[in-house]
Amino acid sequence: MQNFAQLHLRPETLAVTAWDVGRLRVAVFRPLDAKSAQYLSRPGGALSDTEDDEPVGASNAAKEFEAPATPAWRRKRQQKRTVQGRFLGCLLGGAVGDALGAPVEFMKQAEILRRFGPNGITQYAPAYGGLGTITDDTQMTLFTAEGLLRGWVRGCFKGITTYSGVTAHAYLRWLQTQGECPTCDIDFGSDEPGWLFQQRELHSRRAPGNTCLAALRAMNSLGERARNDSKGCGGVMRVAPVGLFAWRLRQYESPQDAFRLGSELAALTHGHPTGALTGGVLAVLILALTDGASLPEALAAAKRLLRAEPDHDETLRAIEMAEELADSGLPHEEAIARLGQGWIAEEALAISVYCARVARNFKQGVILAVNHDGDSDSTGAIAGNLLGAMHGVKAIPAEWLEPLELRNVITELAQDLYAFKDWDIGDYSDNEGLDQRIWQKYPGF
Repeated sequence: MQNFAQLHLRPETLAVTAWDVGRLRVAVFRPLDAKSAQYLSRPGGALSDTEDDEPVGASNAAKEFEAPATPAWRRKRQQKRTVQGRFLGCLLGGAVGDALGAPVEFMKQAEILRRFGPNGITQYAPAYGGLGTITDDTQMTLFTAEGLLRGWVRGCFKGITTYSGVTAHAYLRWLQTQGECPTCDIDFGSDEPGWLFQQRELHSRRAPGNTCLAALRAMNSLGERARNDSKGCGGVMRVAPVGLFAWRLRQYESPQDAFRLGSELAALTHGHPTGALTGGVLAVLILALTDGASLPEALAAAKRLLRAEPDHDETLRAIEMAEELADSGLPHEEAIARLGQGWIAEEALAISVYCARVARNFKQGVILAVNHDGDSDSTGAIAGNLLGAMHGVKAIPAEWLEPLELRNVITELAQDLYAFKDWDIGDYSDNEGLDQRIWQKYPGF
């Protein structure tokens, strides 16, 4: 049985839910009423918060079935609409930062300033035939979100799932949108391609990373770690949805599971420890920020988990350097230059953390994150994920949201990442219409 599996027995007798079967948690329940049985029949089932004015968090009924847990940060009681705004802000904010950085991705800062003026690029400029166009960073982020949702749907219908394997399958579908296929013989389920693959705008090459392409072409089995030693930023830049998914699964009570999944997904294409561990860090940062933690609290929680991992020194040094520079008072241009150019994972993460730490608001942080030598779209995307989760969708300037490519698709995926735990689907559902609609949208393979 693989890691990140979910196992379900009949709800009136026993329920088992785990992300890591190696540390399987088992709970035996007393006889249940109908509502509690419905709760337990869903993977990871938590009773939903359905009223707009109800504080988000575990209901009293759900708490009866859970062992007490101490979060790694101070939790805030938040309204449902606030958390939904963080989900939207995270994914839309990442896409906005990606689109703002896309026209200057391969420019030196001096060239950016010559072309766009002393403040650098502050509004969308033409890229890939339009304004507000996304790159491979957002494309792969969307397929990450879709893979996690399809993993959940598989658990509901099949009784067992592996999130790393199902998300790897999603990345191979992204590879197809780039006009390529893996060398191994993997069934793509072309008769049930799912909703995201059918978005024609995604079938466009937007300077995809060579490491991602090569690793996916060479993948022999779903979920295997990349057979390379790359620590490029293509692993970390796509894993923000893990933090949102983990929050909805209540993994703020066990953030090490989010860390592990973020690392596993990054490692699908980037085999160097730093290429993977940065993915775990970003997943925990997004999880904590969505839960209402401050950025310093989120960083402290992520660093605690990071220190427990082998080969963590490089990633930890980069994060701590970003924190030190954020408190140093150095000019932003000089501080970012000290952190690197963002082509490699720890530099991209560190630049994004620095920009989120020093920014007065979403707009300033994203502008800082794209106006430097190096990988502007990736640092813009990661900073946008962080700032969007911190401040919510209302903090994103309307002039950046309105022309954003695939805005409706990104919005719908963010909404589904929040809603999936309330879908009454699978073995114990009597809603055949909903079962069919969800399976067609997110087939569980």
